[in-house]
Amino acid sequence: MSLEPASMPDGDHGHDSLIIAVGIITVSDKASIGEREDLGGPAVREVMLAAGAAVGVAVIVPDEVDQIAAQIRQMADERRLDLVLTTGGTGLARRDVTPQATLTCLDYEVPGIAEAMRAESLKKTPAAMTSRALAGVRGSTLVINLPGSPKAVRECLEVILPALPHAVQLLRGEIGDHQRPSPT
Repeated sequence: MSLEPASMPDGDHGHDSLIIAVGIITVSDKASIGEREDLGGPAVREVMLAAGAAVGVAVIVPDEVDQIAAQIRQMADERRLDLVLTTGGTGLARRDVTPQATLTCLDYEVPGIAEAMRAESLKKTPAAMTSRALAGVRGSTLVINLPGSPKAVRECLEVILPALPHAVQLLRGEIGDHQRPSPT
C-alpha cells in the first residue's frame, strides 16, 4: 500500500509525490515504564514507512489523559505533523483513556475513518465492536486512534491508507474539498 495521491478526476494530483509527516504515540502503562515491549508503535512505524511516510517522532506514554493529550497537542501544534497515530488504550478497560484524551484535543471528529476501521475489523473478530477509537482534526493535523495489537494496527492501517493522501492534501489546503479520490 502506498501513500501516493489518489487519481483526481482531472488527473491533477497537485504534487508528483506526497510525503506525509507522521507522529506515533504508543499508549501503554507497562511499555511506558519498560515492563512490556512496545509492539504497536513499531507496527505503525513499519507500515507507514513502507507506505512512503516520514515518521518524525514516536513516543510512549502511560494511560493518562493529560500525557496523551499533551503529546497530541505537541505533535499537532508545535511539530505541525500531518498525521498523529495513537496505538493502544481504545478498548473498554478502565485504564483505556486514549479516546477521552483525543477528544480534548480535537477541533472536530472525522467519524468515517474509525467507522471504516471497525467495519473491516468486525469481519475478523466480534471484539471490534468494543473499539472506541476516534479520528479527528486538530488545526491541520489528522489524529487517528489505532488499536494496540500489531496485527490489528496493520489491518486498520490497510483500510485507511488509501484515504490519507486526500485527507492530508485537504488539510494542507492543497486541493479543494470538491475533489474526490478515484475508487481503487
